Parts: sequence; C-alpha cells; structure tokens
Amino acid sequence: MPHLIIIGGPTASGKTAVAVEAARLLKTELVNADSRQVYKEMFIGTARPTEEELKGISCHLTGHRSIHTPYTTADFEQEALNAISSLHKEHEHVVMAGGTGLYIQAICDGLDPMPDVPETIREDIQHQLETEGIESLQKELLEKDPVYHAQVDLQNPRRLIRALEVCRASGKPYSSFRKKTTTERPFRITRIALLADREELYQRIDQRVNAMMEKGLLNEAESLFEYRTLPAVNTIGYRELFLHLEGHCSLDEAVEKIKLNTRHYAKRQMTWFRNDGRFTWMYADEVMQRLES
Repeated sequence: MPHLIIIGGPTASGKTAVAVEAARLLKTELVNADSRQVYKEMFIGTARPTEEELKGISCHLTGHRSIHTPYTTADFEQEALNAISSLHKEHEHVVMAGGTGLYIQAICDGLDPMPDVPETIREDIQHQLETEGIESLQKELLEKDPVYHAQVDLQNPRRLIRALEVCRASGKPYSSFRKKTTTERPFRITRIALLADREELYQRIDQRVNAMMEKGLLNEAESLFEYRTLPAVNTIGYRELFLHLEGHCSLDEAVEKIKLNTRHYAKRQMTWFRNDGRFTWMYADEVMQRLES
C-alpha cells in the first residue's frame, strides 16, 4: 500500500531539514502542511523553505495561493489529496511536513461535514474584523460556542471567522459539527513529531526571528501593510510589525513580541500533537537513523 510519512512538530523544531533528508533517502517529494506557507506574498515571515534548503527536492502546495483569495482547510484537503495521489503513481513513499494540526488532521481523518455558508455572512464577519477588531469575534464565539472558544487559538482570525461562519449559517455551535469518525485513506500513514528540548527550541526560535529580520521581514511587512486586516496576513511575525508600523511600539519591542508569541505558538503546537496520541515523538537524528536503517 502507498505510504505517507508525516513530519510534524512545533515551529523551529527542524521539520524542513528532516523532511528534505527523508525525501532524498526515499527518492520522493514533499507536500507542505503549513497553513501560512501556501501564500505567495508571504515568504520570509512564514519560513517557507528556500531552494537551497530544499536541495533539489520538489515541495508541493507552497506559495501557490494569494492572500486575497480565501483558502480553507477543505481547500487544502482536496489539493493535498490530489498531490499525494499523483505522487503515489510514481513513488511508494510521500513525505508531508508542517505544523498546522488541522491540515494534518484533515489528511489523516477527513473533515467534518459543514453547512454551506452564504458569501454575505463571510463578508459580514470580515467587515466586523476590520472595523471592530479580533476581540469582537472572540466575544461572539464565546457567546455562540463556548466549547470551541475554549479550544481554539483565539489570536487566529481565520479559525474564528470559520467557526462564526458556521454558527451564523446554521444557528448551531461550530463544535456540534466536529467529526466523530475518521475517513479511510488509500494509503498507510506514519506519524512522526519532532522532539526538541525547550530551551534549545526557544533559542532556535530567537535565532530564526533574528534571521528573518536580517533577510528583510520588516520590508515584507511594509509591502503587506495595506492588507493587514486580511485573515491570511493577520498572523505572528506580521501582526507585531504592523503594530510597530502603526506607531504602537518600537521595532525592538515588535521583534521581542514576535519571539514571545512564536514561543506560545510552539507550546500550542506541541499540545495539539501530544493530544492526538498517534504521533511517535523522536529527535531529528533518531528519525534519520531509522530512515537510513
């Protein structure tokens, strides 16, 4: 049976390097499972792998969508399944790498059946975000679905918007539609989550943010500033620099906020992977030893 190897884990844990080496050893290609790396306008701040980092290995579903076009987990599921199916025609193994839990869950288990959402509802919520801020979405979600409110990343506007779309369209809590069963896939799945010592991970995060700034993250944020209310752009690494550009904090303060918020995000990612229970936690060198044996 065809084989999908998933390399997950927190940001800055070394997923790309491990996935590239795995693909090289298995003579196959990669599929991205990072929700921010799909956007072509966002390169530095999403740590999208460079050609040098990929070392000639093809990586699918990166930089192929625009921040101006809504992109849902369902869109990703369909595109990723198509890519995996196509690659399995030529390769026994395919490697998927990323830290977006919902994307990985969609591929492993399938998505919940959700009600259709009229475009007017989506537009109304987007307008609410732009005029009233993310706090108004958080408050409405608490009122309409306290269960999901307690689970979701409340700083992620895309997740809030999607949940409120379903709440408004159906009149029911978003959590009531969440899947109770899994969808069988025509391939076997190996799930690996990368271990990293906390202090080492935090050092990597700090080093990565510093490197991003040296590569021109501030300039990239400036180029996206007029689109800062779009859900795709309202994310760690850009959000903090937008506050600086609006005069709310110094550049040094913004950079420190990026580092702090990235650490918090990494904690949430580790919690998600641990809660799944099906991932084998390994250090990067352990993964390499297993693949080479």
